[in-house]
Amino acid sequence: MVSAIRKYWPFHLMILPGFLLVLVYSYGPMAGLVIAFKKFMPSKGIWGSPWLGMDNFNFVMSLPDTSQVIRNTIIIALMKMVVGLIVPITIAILLNEVRKAAFKRTVQTLIYLPHFLSWIILGGILIDILSPSQGIVNKLLGLFGFDPIFFLGDNRWFRFTLVFSDVWKEFGFSTIVYLAALTSINPVLYEAAEIDGANRWRQTWHVTLPGMLPIIVLLGTLSLGNVLNAGFDQVFNLYSVPVYETGDIIDTYVYRIGIEKAQYGIATAVGLFKSVVSFIFISLSYFLAYRFANYRIF
Repeated sequence: MVSAIRKYWPFHLMILPGFLLVLVYSYGPMAGLVIAFKKFMPSKGIWGSPWLGMDNFNFVMSLPDTSQVIRNTIIIALMKMVVGLIVPITIAILLNEVRKAAFKRTVQTLIYLPHFLSWIILGGILIDILSPSQGIVNKLLGLFGFDPIFFLGDNRWFRFTLVFSDVWKEFGFSTIVYLAALTSINPVLYEAAEIDGANRWRQTWHVTLPGMLPIIVLLGTLSLGNVLNAGFDQVFNLYSVPVYETGDIIDTYVYRIGIEKAQYGIATAVGLFKSVVSFIFISLSYFLAYRFANYRIF
């Protein structure tokens, strides 16, 4: 043990700043979770506030909005997970068929750019282009005789708008991962399939997809950890009161209760509930990733 430390001390020293940052900003604030079991009063502080036990949790579960918020979170997260898995796989396979390197690199760059933009910027862009009166999308729909659609203010369309815009922002990043997986497939397999009379579709179905399967299973199982993470940044910048019914998620619910209404104990209870459930799903996802994709953290 001592010899190993002496040998690798530069590496331990290198990770020390990162370890301290995680310790101070991630683990240190966890002491504040005790607020979930107290009637928090800022004047008395965390430790001086009276204990309530599980009253905050019971109160949250009795609220009429709680079940709707949890349902919205799960539905939106699952939709994003499914579509966010299918679209990049499809685009990666299509790009892999492109033979002109310049065109391929250009497309990769264009679809990857939105990943670097914050939801504050993209939220403003989406509000403009999806406007029912002046937005370019509704103007194009009007040319074909369709009535304007209030994408960000209609409960029938809001969830689909969230999923579409999230995939548009992130699928370029995932596509690069799948393109990297495609490079590991042995070209001899395609030659053998072609000799056996397989066309491009058959080659894709019997060679390409099986070759990508380990990374597909890995990313699919790891995404289970986000089943209660429907994207606070995106929803907060796009939603409004008319779409609370289908667009309000746990994170925005906590924000309104904790920040706007100053109900810190209740908001902490909701956040703790989400964290515990997310931890269970993350543990399950890593187990499944190890079971089906032989992926291990250590």
